[in-house]
Amino acid sequence: MSVISMDKTQLIEEFKRCREDPVYFISNYVKVTHPVRGLVPFKLYPFQKDILKNVKEHRFNILRKFRQAGCTTISAAYSLWMIVFQKHKQVVILSKGDAESTEVLDRIKIMYEELPAFLRPKIVEDNKHTLKLSTGSTIKSRPSGKQSGRSLAGSLLIIDEAAFIENIDTIWAAVYPIISTGGRAFVLSTVNGIGNWYYDVYHKAIAGKNSFNCIDINWESHPEYKRQEGFEDLYEEMEKKGLYVDKWEKTTKANMPLKQWLQEYECEFLGTGDTYLEGYLLRRLVEDISPDFWIKYNNKMRVWKDPSPESEYVIGVDVSLGRERDYSPFHIFNVYTGEQIAEFYSNRTPINELAQILTTEANLYNNATVIIERNTIGNNLIDWMFNIYEYDNLWIDDKNDFGIQITTRNREELLARMEEYIRNNFVKLNSKRTIDELLTFIVNDNGKITADDGKNDDLIMSLASTIFLLHTLADGTPLEMTQNNTEKERKPLEPFRSVVHDNDNNKLEEDIRWLMK
Repeated sequence: MSVISMDKTQLIEEFKRCREDPVYFISNYVKVTHPVRGLVPFKLYPFQKDILKNVKEHRFNILRKFRQAGCTTISAAYSLWMIVFQKHKQVVILSKGDAESTEVLDRIKIMYEELPAFLRPKIVEDNKHTLKLSTGSTIKSRPSGKQSGRSLAGSLLIIDEAAFIENIDTIWAAVYPIISTGGRAFVLSTVNGIGNWYYDVYHKAIAGKNSFNCIDINWESHPEYKRQEGFEDLYEEMEKKGLYVDKWEKTTKANMPLKQWLQEYECEFLGTGDTYLEGYLLRRLVEDISPDFWIKYNNKMRVWKDPSPESEYVIGVDVSLGRERDYSPFHIFNVYTGEQIAEFYSNRTPINELAQILTTEANLYNNATVIIERNTIGNNLIDWMFNIYEYDNLWIDDKNDFGIQITTRNREELLARMEEYIRNNFVKLNSKRTIDELLTFIVNDNGKITADDGKNDDLIMSLASTIFLLHTLADGTPLEMTQNNTEKERKPLEPFRSVVHDNDNNKLEEDIRWLMK
């Protein structure tokens, strides 16, 4: 029955039905602009109806979607339903940028204008970022920004393409206390790698570790992409325009890189486009994180397994001056299993104290072979361990020098070896801290392999050294590889002056008295 033929009683009943059921309201009264067919009724597909039912039934929803699924339009239509039928509600839609936020609100305004009169409350306020109706309810569409979270109080928060909003973790932290007492949240996005806020929230939701309800949709659920029964009229209309649903997958795949297809349509978390490790490797590492560890040295060290008398161990150390964000970490690995047994991570541990900790742990782990990067103040650490604590099992290079000198040339070789060992499952990483660094370890625009802006790679470089040692020891025992260590003459330590080398092997000297207790 058309609206025109309805009497007053029927209009009231129709209004009530729309108020109670957003799916019914959208399917029957909302119009959208289709890229091919123009302005058309928003006839919801089954997967779109499922999304709306989930959003209505659950306070917190996170949606993993394929590209061009129409989910932004769905969130826009749901927002319209909310402000039309509920009083004094505030919907906040957060988008990546100003253009995106304006475009979303423009869609909502078109939907509003096409509503029949009995479903169209008067507009009270209408501008670039706000639509307020006579119901007292408002939609505010805002671009993300550093200060966005401070003004996002609302009944419903919609975060569109959340994986692409850089500061979304800060925004969420600011707004969550406001919506936690009764508000709702709908987070939706195509995937954008691993190690971002969206990825973390989604996977915690899957594991039941937060309050979010997970919604997953695949391109095959879309009738315009995959043939389904009951849509013959749609296919006939598409074919008149030269569009063939049976050819869509093949054509789309042929016109984009495989990685892009997997990420945008198969919804695979492949890592950011420039992560050093491939996404599937990062995903596997994240899934294998072990939360069961105990701590030592005031939480500087995490231990997953005690030493086994039948095993041999290696320790890889990356020493820094401890300034700003630099850390001095080390890893302990089982030579026979390739498993990460322990991890130390500190940015202000004095050299003498670090040497003592290393000596203690190396002795505990069956006289472990210790490889120390000597680029900065590694030589000082070596002197402390060898001369003061008399620890002999320190790795030496082919020039009979203690430790490993990392240069621009061999750095990439070390990292390539690390990638090989991870890819082939030759090592088992247990530490979330280590894996978090790998998630933000990238190849930048200049082709340099480095930590992303504001991130660290100290654990990665010590891991690379450790794996180098594992590889080196593969054809010999630690004893054979370090048999010349004891031939080194112990010499008096000069603790306050460090001779170091930069990445170009230039000698530098620096007073490091401040590092000593």
